[in-house]
Amino acid sequence: MTQLVPVDLVVEVLSAALGETADGRDDKVARLLAEADLPEDVADRIGGEVNRLKTTAARWRRRGRELAALYSTAHELAQLRDVDELLERLVQRAHDLIGTDVTYLSEFHVASGELRVRTTLGTVAPSFPNLRVPPGMGLASMVVTTRSPQWTSRYDAMTQAPHDSGIDAAVEAEGLVSLLGVPLLAGDEVLGVLFAANRIPHTFTHEEISLLSAFADHAAVVLQTARLLADTRRSDAETRTAYGELSRHVEAMERASRVHEDLTGLVLQGGDATDVADALGRALRCTVTMLDAELRTTDDRPLDESAVREAVTRSRRSGRCVFLTGDDGRSRVVVAVVAGSTLLGALVLDQGALAFGPVEQRTAERAAQITALLLLKQDAVVEAEQRLRGDLLTDLLSGDPARSQPAVARAAARGVHVERMRSVVLLAVDTDHRRAAVRAAGRVAGPDGLVGEHANRVVALTPEPDPAAAARAVHAAVSRAVGGGVLAVGAATGPATGLHERCEAAESCLRVLPALGLRDGAVTSDEYLPYTALFGPGEQRVQAFVDATIGPVLEWDAERGRALLPTLAAYLDNRCSPVATARALHLHKNTVLQRLDRVSELLGARWQEPDHLFRIGIAVRLRLLGTTIGTP
Repeated sequence: MTQLVPVDLVVEVLSAALGETADGRDDKVARLLAEADLPEDVADRIGGEVNRLKTTAARWRRRGRELAALYSTAHELAQLRDVDELLERLVQRAHDLIGTDVTYLSEFHVASGELRVRTTLGTVAPSFPNLRVPPGMGLASMVVTTRSPQWTSRYDAMTQAPHDSGIDAAVEAEGLVSLLGVPLLAGDEVLGVLFAANRIPHTFTHEEISLLSAFADHAAVVLQTARLLADTRRSDAETRTAYGELSRHVEAMERASRVHEDLTGLVLQGGDATDVADALGRALRCTVTMLDAELRTTDDRPLDESAVREAVTRSRRSGRCVFLTGDDGRSRVVVAVVAGSTLLGALVLDQGALAFGPVEQRTAERAAQITALLLLKQDAVVEAEQRLRGDLLTDLLSGDPARSQPAVARAAARGVHVERMRSVVLLAVDTDHRRAAVRAAGRVAGPDGLVGEHANRVVALTPEPDPAAAARAVHAAVSRAVGGGVLAVGAATGPATGLHERCEAAESCLRVLPALGLRDGAVTSDEYLPYTALFGPGEQRVQAFVDATIGPVLEWDAERGRALLPTLAAYLDNRCSPVATARALHLHKNTVLQRLDRVSELLGARWQEPDHLFRIGIAVRLRLLGTTIGTP
């Protein structure tokens, strides 16, 4: 039988039910039902349904609050762009939303298959942050494998996933008992695992699992977006960097192309190596120094000679640029100028405002090749000119008027006026070094002089009026070029017809000097005129003459000390006066007399007779010249 309930009672009961708490602590509904005079079974039925309605309403109200908090949190996370900050905020919001003791996020690394604790909140043990979970171990790996939530009310009793000693130790140190893990999924990709954990046993409800899963879904989308934005920004930065590098490379290539055009034009227009250095310096905005084959600068600018020489050696072997660092910290590039195995010079580039990159290095190396071509061309021209000048010199020194007079006219046609020559310098140089000696002497003689080879000698005609100065200048230049061991003899010249005679005088001196022990130096023929007149050109008996005349004195000095020869020389220079000799040598007169007695024993009692004394004087002078004269 149907029991009718008054409408007013239904309205009052529903209003009271919606205002009561879910636990029924407010008994207004029970009071209304008791006052309605309803059968007991009907009142109990209505009371049960009202309680169920109150529980459902409370659950939906809580669910609404959670969803509101969830969407508010998702909106807040969507405003973040930094991945690290996003992960920290994500864990913090999950911690507030779920209300567990500890919340943490483990990031999944696809390459290694392991999970790594990235961000935590509520942890106290130092071992827990940055904890690594090996592939296939623990609850986290199970979440990744199944791509679904996994939980346990007691971790130490968990059997659904394999344990790992390292993970167990960290969980025990943190005091965690119950854990809930949900995946962060972006499509089919697992980004990580979000964990909520308690330090007491706890059975996670479906509402808690669903709430954390929904939060993880929102967070995964935001995290994936943030990562994509970060990758996009990184790619954009890399693109800008690459574009900048490309622009610099294109600029460098265009600059290199212009330099190549300029260098090609220099070759076609007859430019020289100095023009190449200037063009290279303008293009690379740096200072370029040209070094010759002896690695000398043309402007005498100071360079770190040892470092540059070593760099040139390395560049010569590799064919590439060699970098040095100057005292001011700037880069210096050295590239050798070579033709085959012959070193022609080097280019030294001091860095300016422009950095030396690969293109600039290739440009410098190409400039060195162009410089080598121009130097070879210049050398060919110089060689031809030297051969022509050598022929002129041979004719001028031939002593045959039929050859010398036309040669004077030919020389004048080339800008060399023989009548203006004031000094002739003959050099004794090894055959292997004569070519270098001719070039070095040619630089000293200049365009107004005449240099070449004649009768196995290097001969230089110069306008220098002082033959001694001419000999010293030529000797210094040639010695630098060939490394020393050069003997130079200068002689003054007169009219063109006297060149042959003056050259013969210098040649006579060159032949006598080695017999005197002089093989490196610069002298004039007039200094040795008495000896060349005595022994004549080609005389090889100078040493024999000295040995035959004063040999015993020399042997005595060699065995017992150098005392007799200096005393004998001073005695001759002081008009054979023992007193004057003692004064000149700062000795006692008796010491001088004792030494002269020893000379008498060695050379014979008649050694002071005029004829013997004349020969002894010449021998002593020759001996002293050979032992005391060096390079002037």
